[in-house]
Amino acid sequence: MTSRLTRKDVELDKKQPLYEGFLSVYKYKLKHRLFQGGWSQPIERELMERGHAVVVIPYDPVRDELVVLEQFRVGALDDPNGPWLFEFVAGMFDADESAEEVATRELKEEAGLEAKQLIYATSYYSSPGGTDEKLTIYIAEVDSSLAADFGGLEEEDEDIKVHVLPKQEVIGMLEREEINNAASVIGLQWLLLHRNSVFKNKLSL
Repeated sequence: MTSRLTRKDVELDKKQPLYEGFLSVYKYKLKHRLFQGGWSQPIERELMERGHAVVVIPYDPVRDELVVLEQFRVGALDDPNGPWLFEFVAGMFDADESAEEVATRELKEEAGLEAKQLIYATSYYSSPGGTDEKLTIYIAEVDSSLAADFGGLEEEDEDIKVHVLPKQEVIGMLEREEINNAASVIGLQWLLLHRNSVFKNKLSL
């Protein structure tokens, strides 16, 4: 395999702000090297700069339970089942935070839990054709009996209902597409693939 192209193979000519707010959108004018040699013609692309986020899947291996959150999401406003989605703990990076610090903070704020251990699962770009957002997923080993009933910060307009559910019930929700946002699906599938090896000395079932 030949060497891969890198950031050095992109020339950014202009970055124009179109909207700056909670979600900021910019127009980029650039060109890049081509696989068969030479350079592309100038390309214009709009990019939403959302920032990066962390997702945490809280799992209790002793009780074989998952802590699932339910909250309103404007992007699902027209979903046939309504815009309250089942998902897992998640949050954006603040300045100078590590991924582990974000995971620890959000787990406490949204579910009232502290992790016995945080296990790195994977990271991915959510939709790199239109946003720079990159998500990092952790599995948090927790005592699910300590989960709060409700979570979130009022100053961030969060209103979260916390559910503690048997793993098999959550699998059923996944299969019925009741859990239908990318980060939750990817994180849950990672846990199901690696559960036995990661928690082999702690599983009661």
